[in-house]
Amino acid sequence: MFRRLALPAALLAAVAALGTAPAAAAPAAGSVCFWTGAGQHGTSWCYTPPGYTDVPEFLHDKAASFRSDADTAVYAIDWARDTCYHRLIRAHDLADNWAWGARLDGVSDTTMGCEVG
Repeated sequence: MFRRLALPAALLAAVAALGTAPAAAAPAAGSVCFWTGAGQHGTSWCYTPPGYTDVPEFLHDKAASFRSDADTAVYAIDWARDTCYHRLIRAHDLADNWAWGARLDGVSDTTMGCEVG
């Protein structure tokens, strides 16, 4: 005959949470967040203007989705061999399947003098 093991409710909740994927965090006010997975899933990183910032290595050329909670446009930047390209991200825009993210190197509040890409 098997004996039932009594576990505290807090421990049961913690064990149940291990099998649950965390929900994607919403961007902080004024920022644009990028995810490694489609539909705003996977590992994320957020940019808050102003200025230029390189994206972290885990996201470099690997952004699959983004969501903007910024009140201003920002620009995704692709540094090519002899030039650079920018892609406009409009205020409060999002993309769940962002093909251009395979080119993402940095983010800026200006076009950085780059060509439209």
